[in-house]
Amino acid sequence: MSGDIIKVSRNTENAPISPVSTQTVAFSHYNNISAQLPVDPRTGDIVAGGVKEQATQCLANIKAIVESIDHVMEDVVKINVFLKNIADVEAVDEVYATFFKNYFPTRTTLAVAALPLDGALVQIDAIISNGEGTPSQAPCDLVKVAKNTENAPMSPVSTQTVAFSHYNNISAQLPIDPKTGAMVAGGVKEQTAQCLRNIKNILESIDVPFDDIVKINVFLKNAADIDAVNEVYTTFFPDSAIARTVGYVPARSTVATSGLPMDALVQIDAVVSHGDGTPPQEVEDRHGIVIKANNTDNAPKSPFYTQTVAFSHYNHIAAQLPVDPKTSKLVDGGAKEQAGQCLNNIKAIVESIGHVMDDVVKINVQVKNIADVEAVNEIYTTFFKRDLPARTTIGVAAIPMDALVQIDAVISNGEGTPPQA
Repeated sequence: MSGDIIKVSRNTENAPISPVSTQTVAFSHYNNISAQLPVDPRTGDIVAGGVKEQATQCLANIKAIVESIDHVMEDVVKINVFLKNIADVEAVDEVYATFFKNYFPTRTTLAVAALPLDGALVQIDAIISNGEGTPSQAPCDLVKVAKNTENAPMSPVSTQTVAFSHYNNISAQLPIDPKTGAMVAGGVKEQTAQCLRNIKNILESIDVPFDDIVKINVFLKNAADIDAVNEVYTTFFPDSAIARTVGYVPARSTVATSGLPMDALVQIDAVVSHGDGTPPQEVEDRHGIVIKANNTDNAPKSPFYTQTVAFSHYNHIAAQLPVDPKTSKLVDGGAKEQAGQCLNNIKAIVESIGHVMDDVVKINVQVKNIADVEAVNEIYTTFFKRDLPARTTIGVAAIPMDALVQIDAVISNGEGTPPQA
């Protein structure tokens, strides 16, 4: 990683501190905030009450972290809300709205099979804009640009797209027809197509091509629907003639949920490259910074995603299963061995692009059995020599190939990506 911009990892005693993650990891123009459970940092216990009180504590913890690094909640660009019961979303929204005054970040909400602490009903993580950069980068006068279009569903608690510096974060899109406000007719194929159309409409409204997407997250009610989703997905990617020529598809993670808003079968969000920066940054040629997609034979390949997609100062790593790339089969053993293989696959990808594991700024861990978290943690810490990344861990209903663990990552990319000739 280049010495021009360095990763800054920080904790505050005003929020719960974890032995396996750092509360906030900043690099360039973003901070990645670890998932916050409803734990009072003074007692180390879950707060009393129901989901409202728990959501308040999660957000209070995020606010404490944000303020400890001289930011405010208005600097949040993306929030992920993980619920034990999707029916609690309205109660969470009531509390959530009190933490943001003039604007709502992009947001993804889903129900999960389990959370890392028994008794927790909600867990929340975040991404924060970081206009001053991180040392030794000079301060940058960037602004956040939040936009909605009537050509995609609008929400009272989220903005469709929030751009800052060289990235746009797109709120999770449900299979809603924006003209009617109702769920589209049909099954998971029709719902997938509507989710992707909504994302495409949002991007067109801000004059960004669909193939500028660098990472897609697919959230499914039924893991068995993935083949049907993929059938539709391939009709959207690649989108342009240039992308088709090189066979470009974004990095991707798939999550089997226990429930989605409106009882949808599928929900999709996206991270989008934004090469022209955001005002008042001097407008750059869109091709001055290019998307750089890379696969290595040392990790499993897929026709539906690229292993790593770099743009500007970040690499997005597709979710890795515990598959041995030499045999294309799951490794033998339990959760510890499977977590080790997932991380070895990430390490192989990271090293194939000239990076090291300590360049990781955020890790997302899915486990089939939440009780396996301790076994995962035992192997997890051996992959990092310095400060641990920010992290989010959830229990899921299912993982592809009936695996026990799946892990994805975001990597700092200090050298940027090479300008197009």
